[in-house]
Amino acid sequence: MTDPRRPVLSAAEQAADASELFSRASARLRRLVPYQSAVWTAADPETGLITAPMLVENLSAGEGCATYWESELLEENVVPFRQLARASVPAAGLRAATDDLPARSARFRRLLLSQGVHDELRAVLRIGNRPWGLVSLFRTTDAFQPDEVALLADLSRPLAERLRGFARPPESAPRTGSPAPGLILFDAYGEATSINDEARHHLALLPPGPSYASALGVELPIWVIGTALQARAIADGWDHGNARVRIRTTEGRWLSCHASCLTGPGGLPGPVALVIEPATPADLAVLVADAYGLTSRELQITQLVARGTTTAEIATTLFLSPHTVRDHIKTVFAKARVSSRGELVARLFTEHYWPALPEPTAVHRPGEPAAHARIQDPTSAPLAPQSSPAD
Repeated sequence: MTDPRRPVLSAAEQAADASELFSRASARLRRLVPYQSAVWTAADPETGLITAPMLVENLSAGEGCATYWESELLEENVVPFRQLARASVPAAGLRAATDDLPARSARFRRLLLSQGVHDELRAVLRIGNRPWGLVSLFRTTDAFQPDEVALLADLSRPLAERLRGFARPPESAPRTGSPAPGLILFDAYGEATSINDEARHHLALLPPGPSYASALGVELPIWVIGTALQARAIADGWDHGNARVRIRTTEGRWLSCHASCLTGPGGLPGPVALVIEPATPADLAVLVADAYGLTSRELQITQLVARGTTTAEIATTLFLSPHTVRDHIKTVFAKARVSSRGELVARLFTEHYWPALPEPTAVHRPGEPAAHARIQDPTSAPLAPQSSPAD
């Protein structure tokens, strides 16, 4: 039998980047699952927050877009993305989930109803419990049917795998300095009230996408607004975790955007402080591990390889046998599609992408045992690629 996903997957395979992936996949999917408008966005696999790029089709990309994500994070809604990210089926229709009473969702009452939307089908594009993208399809006529929901759910993992591939390090990126962190303050109503010059500099490097005009004279991208909203959601008890997202610049480098809600007089919620700055080595370590599907242990070994550590030294450092270390290195070679240590370092740890780390970074994921290491020399030499393969 013909795989019903094939037209969408074929279109996705032809995409050169995440933006093209969204536009190609949407065009093909619309023929199989008719809809009038849609939102496709990348997600940070660590936090699930929206990041670049985002494709908005036949919907308001300004204030309406900000209102949509504000409702998603700060109001009582049906099948929010954070719930779908953990659900057994990563897709759901609004009317089916509410027994044909969509007004139970604040998102529908506040925004979708006024725009003539009859039903919304949304999905999380994920690999395991790591979300790489979010999709919302909107229909103005009839409701989405179970087979249509099932089709989008079946597309979740293969589209997420394609998105993950686009998160991998570029072959090169321009050498730039390390500007100071940028700071933006938001008041209790979500309005940006203060900004420094460093933040303006970082914002100018972000890719085009939905944005919201501010009184500060700058357009604030939806990814920045979403991070600030998440900080407020955490402070108000709507969610837990971190208000943190990584965003790729037009130069191919990564910025980290993180926010927290400050406390005002009498313990009342104060403004939200948002910091945007070059991603730290720890941020990039997690990103590389996710992009290449490395486990925590594989990432640690990869970092030690990049520092020129021999197989025997890695085994001593990580309390493993040399045979186990060789097996891990071969697995990393396969995932990164390289055949030697030198190629591995060139692909993952170029001077333009990831600076030398003082020690291996532990990346612990739910359900995965923590990887322990004994660091013998914290001042060891920087990246020193070797030409030998696994040994």
